[in-house]
Amino acid sequence: MTKPASTVTQNTWEFLRDPMITPTGFREYDARWKYPDDINLPGITALGLGLGTQMQRRGIEPVIAVGNDYRDYSLSIKNALMLGLIEAGIHVKDIGPALSPMAYFSQFHLDAPAVAMVTASHNPNGWTGVKMGFERPLTHGPDEMNELREIVLNGQGEPRDGGKYEFIPGVQEAYLDDLVGDFKMTRKLKVVCATGNGTASAFAPELFRRLGVEVVESHNQLDYTFPHYNPNPEAMEMLHDMSASVKASGADFALGFDGDGDRCGVVDDEGEEIFADKVGVIMARDLAKIYPNSTFVADVKSTGLFASDPELQKYGITADYWKTGHSHMKRRVKELGALAGFEKSGHYFLAEPIGRGYDCGMRVAVEICKLMDRNPEMSMSDLRRALPQTWATPTMSPYASDLEKYDILARLVDKLVAMHRAGEKIAGRTIKEIVTVNGARVILDNGGWGLVRASSNTPNLVVVCESPESEAEMHAIFADIDAVIKTEPGVGEYDQTI
Repeated sequence: MTKPASTVTQNTWEFLRDPMITPTGFREYDARWKYPDDINLPGITALGLGLGTQMQRRGIEPVIAVGNDYRDYSLSIKNALMLGLIEAGIHVKDIGPALSPMAYFSQFHLDAPAVAMVTASHNPNGWTGVKMGFERPLTHGPDEMNELREIVLNGQGEPRDGGKYEFIPGVQEAYLDDLVGDFKMTRKLKVVCATGNGTASAFAPELFRRLGVEVVESHNQLDYTFPHYNPNPEAMEMLHDMSASVKASGADFALGFDGDGDRCGVVDDEGEEIFADKVGVIMARDLAKIYPNSTFVADVKSTGLFASDPELQKYGITADYWKTGHSHMKRRVKELGALAGFEKSGHYFLAEPIGRGYDCGMRVAVEICKLMDRNPEMSMSDLRRALPQTWATPTMSPYASDLEKYDILARLVDKLVAMHRAGEKIAGRTIKEIVTVNGARVILDNGGWGLVRASSNTPNLVVVCESPESEAEMHAIFADIDAVIKTEPGVGEYDQTI
């Protein structure tokens, strides 16, 4: 295999012939690039050959399920990836256009030892990438990604005989059947189904109808130009649109899904946007009654309520705060035998006997409908108001280049730890502890906190703050954390702020 060029030069003879891959696309748990700015089609084929070689070296049965999201260039990317996998001697089972969780499901459905899903997830158009995994329901973490990166960038892909291609029909239907089972709603529900014209448009409306839910459609026509907004239920633009749809239709709530359907966002009957970590607490409260003494994993961006909520404590729940990122969370849920994992971004990992441990926005939608069915006297806003009140920022992302962000973060962590040691205060409060499992989560004496970490997928830092006291304190926490962040000249503008 040719060693790929590390820079991409479009409109050249070599661009059509030789692999070109920007190394920074190999991220902590996904491979993700701008296409064709940072990778070309021969580069994608080199990635496929590298992934197939990684399987062969690890002694994994050479069979892989492969899917692609609904973007106009994803099929070309998938075809180039499959070509490399076949070159590596892998039997490729192509499940067609899919959601990421449908691809994960296909590993179980087809008994395939490996999966590769071509998607840029919630990134805007112009991005592509691959989510991949060998040990279901897990996906590649840092170790596997580093190994793959070495194989691909050093030209170590090994061609082998025996590769073949097979198209597998019917996986979408099997996936929907598996999600719904024999469940039917007993209470009337009217739900805004928001898919932002992304891949979930081909799944979510039908899923709700099968459950017996009345659907209020919101941008449910497949359109890979994303004419309204990029489907991302963590972005305020999509959440505000969902809120307007609820108010206009009188719906019981809205559920919104990202570009590859592995995340879910919620707006209640009053049009209030409930951040995904709070939805996680609502779900955890309901599940705790059915499965007392369970363990729930929450990512470091999530509310402190998983640990402090009296209702969860009453049922003997153990909270474990862990690294942000779908691969980190899946692995932690499996390691601990947790019932579920919840991420602020809207990834939920529902393990046996509810789900299979991978992140699936459709599974979350089903479980929220079941939760509402089990609590027929409660509205979604009732469930929100029943939680202890806290004030939290949205996820905010200031720019920091991929080449610098981890060094910048390391210096910021050092500065915050030094403040703690020196007895300095944040928002006028004593710093109780700093959790550094993933960036720095600065925890104050009243349970308020501020987080700064590096984004694994984009050239950004990530900042979240929460106060159990007041909105004013939340602003004060952010102001003090931001003042530390601003000491780094490599940090740029925020994508959104409070």
